[in-house]
Amino acid sequence: MTAGPPTRRPMHPLRRALTLWGALIAVMWLLLIADWTTPGHLTDWGIVPRDAEGLFPGLIAAPFLHVGAAHLAANMVPLAVMGTIAALRDWRACQVALAVIALASGLGVWLTSPAGTVTVGASGIVFGLFGYLLGRGVFLRRLGDIAISVILILAYGSMIWGVLPTQSHISWQAHLFGFIGGLAAAFALARRQGSTAGQGSAT
Repeated sequence: MTAGPPTRRPMHPLRRALTLWGALIAVMWLLLIADWTTPGHLTDWGIVPRDAEGLFPGLIAAPFLHVGAAHLAANMVPLAVMGTIAALRDWRACQVALAVIALASGLGVWLTSPAGTVTVGASGIVFGLFGYLLGRGVFLRRLGDIAISVILILAYGSMIWGVLPTQSHISWQAHLFGFIGGLAAAFALARRQGSTAGQGSAT
Protein backbone atom coordinates (compact mmCIF):
# COMPACT_ATOMS: atom_id res chain seq x y z
CA MET A 1 0.00 0.00 0.00
CA THR A 2 1.42 3.34 -1.02
CA ALA A 3 0.53 6.60 0.62
CA GLY A 4 -0.82 9.40 -1.52
CA PRO A 5 0.80 12.79 -1.72
CA PRO A 6 0.55 14.79 1.51
CA THR A 7 -2.41 17.13 1.62
CA ARG A 8 -1.46 20.78 1.65
CA ARG A 9 -2.89 22.65 4.60
CA PRO A 10 -4.37 26.03 3.69
CA MET A 11 -2.56 29.06 5.05
CA HIS A 12 -4.12 30.64 8.13
CA PRO A 13 -6.22 33.68 7.07
CA LEU A 14 -4.29 36.12 9.25
CA ARG A 15 -0.94 34.83 8.05
CA ARG A 16 -2.16 35.00 4.46
CA ALA A 17 -3.33 38.60 4.86
CA LEU A 18 -0.12 39.70 6.59
CA THR A 19 1.96 37.96 3.94
CA LEU A 20 0.10 39.78 1.16
CA TRP A 21 0.40 43.25 2.63
CA GLY A 22 3.88 42.69 3.97
CA ALA A 23 5.04 41.69 0.48
CA LEU A 24 3.32 44.65 -1.21
CA ILE A 25 4.76 47.17 1.26
CA ALA A 26 8.20 45.56 0.96
CA VAL A 27 8.02 46.05 -2.82
CA MET A 28 7.17 49.73 -2.27
CA TRP A 29 10.21 50.22 -0.05
CA LEU A 30 12.48 48.38 -2.48
CA LEU A 31 11.28 50.60 -5.33
CA LEU A 32 11.85 53.69 -3.21
CA ILE A 33 15.40 52.57 -2.42
CA ALA A 34 15.96 51.83 -6.11
CA ASP A 35 14.72 55.32 -6.92
CA TRP A 36 17.29 56.77 -4.52
CA THR A 37 20.20 54.70 -5.82
CA THR A 38 19.68 54.65 -9.59
CA PRO A 39 20.26 57.54 -12.02
CA GLY A 40 16.70 57.70 -13.33
CA HIS A 41 13.53 58.67 -11.49
CA LEU A 42 11.07 55.80 -11.10
CA THR A 43 8.37 58.31 -10.19
CA ASP A 44 8.35 59.30 -13.86
CA TRP A 45 6.34 56.10 -14.35
CA GLY A 46 3.38 57.58 -12.48
CA ILE A 47 0.07 58.62 -14.03
CA VAL A 48 0.27 61.56 -16.45
CA PRO A 49 -3.22 63.00 -17.05
CA ARG A 50 -4.77 62.62 -20.50
CA ASP A 51 -1.56 61.20 -21.95
CA ALA A 52 -2.07 57.75 -23.44
CA GLU A 53 1.49 56.78 -22.52
CA GLY A 54 0.92 58.13 -19.01
CA LEU A 55 -1.97 55.78 -18.34
CA PHE A 56 -0.12 52.50 -18.84
CA PRO A 57 1.97 51.37 -17.04
CA GLY A 58 1.20 54.26 -14.67
CA LEU A 59 -2.13 52.73 -13.72
CA ILE A 60 -0.30 49.72 -12.30
CA ALA A 61 2.98 51.31 -11.22
CA ALA A 62 1.72 54.50 -9.52
CA PRO A 63 0.44 52.90 -6.26
CA PHE A 64 3.86 51.30 -5.69
CA LEU A 65 5.89 54.50 -6.22
CA HIS A 66 6.42 57.28 -3.67
CA VAL A 67 8.28 60.57 -3.66
CA GLY A 68 10.06 59.91 -0.37
CA ALA A 69 10.19 57.93 2.86
CA ALA A 70 7.73 60.25 4.62
CA HIS A 71 5.24 59.80 1.79
CA LEU A 72 5.46 56.01 1.97
CA ALA A 73 5.45 55.91 5.78
CA ALA A 74 2.25 57.98 5.85
CA ASN A 75 0.52 55.41 3.62
CA MET A 76 2.07 52.27 5.07
CA VAL A 77 0.23 51.93 8.40
CA PRO A 78 -3.35 52.59 7.21
CA LEU A 79 -2.67 50.46 4.13
CA ALA A 80 -1.51 47.53 6.27
CA VAL A 81 -4.29 47.92 8.85
CA MET A 82 -7.24 48.36 6.51
CA GLY A 83 -5.83 45.97 3.91
CA THR A 84 -5.46 43.21 6.50
CA ILE A 85 -8.98 43.80 7.83
CA ALA A 86 -10.43 43.69 4.31
CA ALA A 87 -8.56 40.47 3.52
CA LEU A 88 -9.76 38.84 6.74
CA ARG A 89 -13.38 39.79 6.14
CA ASP A 90 -13.49 38.28 2.64
CA TRP A 91 -10.31 37.23 0.81
CA ARG A 92 -11.77 36.99 -2.69
CA ALA A 93 -13.89 40.11 -2.36
CA CYS A 94 -10.82 41.99 -1.14
CA GLN A 95 -8.94 41.09 -4.32
CA VAL A 96 -11.83 42.27 -6.49
CA ALA A 97 -12.17 45.45 -4.43
CA LEU A 98 -8.47 46.25 -4.82
CA ALA A 99 -8.73 45.92 -8.60
CA VAL A 100 -11.80 48.19 -8.70
CA ILE A 101 -10.17 50.73 -6.38
CA ALA A 102 -6.92 50.88 -8.34
CA LEU A 103 -8.80 51.25 -11.63
CA ALA A 104 -11.20 53.91 -10.30
CA SER A 105 -8.46 55.92 -8.60
CA GLY A 106 -6.08 55.73 -11.56
CA LEU A 107 -8.66 56.62 -14.18
CA GLY A 108 -10.00 59.43 -12.00
CA VAL A 109 -6.52 60.92 -11.75
CA TRP A 110 -5.89 60.49 -15.46
CA LEU A 111 -9.16 62.21 -16.40
CA THR A 112 -9.29 65.06 -13.89
CA SER A 113 -5.81 65.96 -12.59
CA PRO A 114 -4.03 69.04 -13.97
CA ALA A 115 -2.16 68.52 -17.23
CA GLY A 116 1.56 67.94 -16.99
CA THR A 117 1.50 66.53 -13.46
CA VAL A 118 2.68 63.07 -12.42
CA THR A 119 0.77 61.26 -9.68
CA VAL A 120 2.27 58.47 -7.58
CA GLY A 121 1.52 56.88 -4.22
CA ALA A 122 -0.75 54.36 -2.54
CA SER A 123 -3.05 56.91 -0.92
CA GLY A 124 -5.76 56.24 -3.52
CA ILE A 125 -5.73 52.59 -2.40
CA VAL A 126 -5.84 53.68 1.25
CA PHE A 127 -8.91 55.85 0.65
CA GLY A 128 -10.43 53.07 -1.44
CA LEU A 129 -10.04 50.53 1.36
CA PHE A 130 -11.55 53.07 3.76
CA GLY A 131 -14.57 53.45 1.47
CA TYR A 132 -14.80 49.70 0.92
CA LEU A 133 -14.84 48.84 4.61
CA LEU A 134 -17.32 51.62 5.39
CA GLY A 135 -19.46 50.46 2.49
CA ARG A 136 -19.48 46.87 3.80
CA GLY A 137 -21.00 48.13 7.03
CA VAL A 138 -23.63 50.18 5.20
CA PHE A 139 -24.57 47.75 2.43
CA LEU A 140 -24.05 44.31 3.98
CA ARG A 141 -25.49 45.32 7.37
CA ARG A 142 -23.64 42.62 9.26
CA LEU A 143 -22.81 43.28 12.87
CA GLY A 144 -19.07 42.65 12.39
CA ASP A 145 -18.84 44.95 9.36
CA ILE A 146 -20.87 47.66 11.09
CA ALA A 147 -18.56 47.47 14.12
CA ILE A 148 -15.52 47.78 11.85
CA SER A 149 -17.07 50.82 10.13
CA VAL A 150 -17.61 52.53 13.48
CA ILE A 151 -14.05 51.80 14.62
CA LEU A 152 -12.61 53.07 11.33
CA ILE A 153 -14.62 56.29 11.58
CA LEU A 154 -13.26 56.84 15.09
CA ALA A 155 -9.69 56.01 14.09
CA TYR A 156 -9.45 57.45 10.56
CA GLY A 157 -12.58 59.57 10.13
CA SER A 158 -10.63 62.79 9.71
CA MET A 159 -8.97 61.45 6.56
CA ILE A 160 -12.24 61.98 4.67
CA TRP A 161 -11.21 65.62 4.27
CA GLY A 162 -8.50 64.33 1.95
CA VAL A 163 -11.07 63.97 -0.83
CA LEU A 164 -11.28 67.77 -1.01
CA PRO A 165 -8.77 70.00 -2.86
CA THR A 166 -7.17 71.46 0.26
CA GLN A 167 -3.47 71.07 -0.62
CA SER A 168 -2.06 71.69 -4.08
CA HIS A 169 0.71 69.06 -3.85
CA ILE A 170 -1.63 66.23 -2.77
CA SER A 171 -3.76 64.38 -5.31
CA TRP A 172 -7.24 64.71 -3.90
CA GLN A 173 -8.43 63.20 -7.18
CA ALA A 174 -6.75 59.88 -6.30
CA HIS A 175 -8.34 60.01 -2.85
CA LEU A 176 -11.82 60.87 -4.10
CA PHE A 177 -12.01 58.34 -6.91
CA GLY A 178 -10.36 55.65 -4.81
CA PHE A 179 -12.98 56.23 -2.10
CA ILE A 180 -15.78 56.06 -4.68
CA GLY A 181 -14.28 52.87 -6.11
CA GLY A 182 -14.23 51.29 -2.66
CA LEU A 183 -17.87 52.18 -2.05
CA ALA A 184 -18.81 50.84 -5.49
CA ALA A 185 -17.01 47.56 -4.81
CA ALA A 186 -18.81 47.15 -1.48
CA PHE A 187 -22.16 47.93 -3.09
CA ALA A 188 -21.58 45.43 -5.90
CA LEU A 189 -20.55 42.79 -3.37
CA ALA A 190 -23.70 43.34 -1.34
CA ARG A 191 -25.86 43.12 -4.46
CA ARG A 192 -24.15 39.92 -5.57
CA GLN A 193 -24.49 38.28 -2.16
CA GLY A 194 -28.12 39.38 -1.94
CA SER A 195 -28.82 37.91 -5.38
CA THR A 196 -27.10 34.65 -4.44
CA ALA A 197 -29.08 34.42 -1.23
CA GLY A 198 -32.31 35.06 -3.13
CA GLN A 199 -31.59 32.31 -5.63
CA GLY A 200 -30.78 29.90 -2.86
CA SER A 201 -34.09 30.47 -1.09
CA ALA A 202 -36.28 30.17 -4.21
CA THR A 203 -38.59 27.14 -4.49
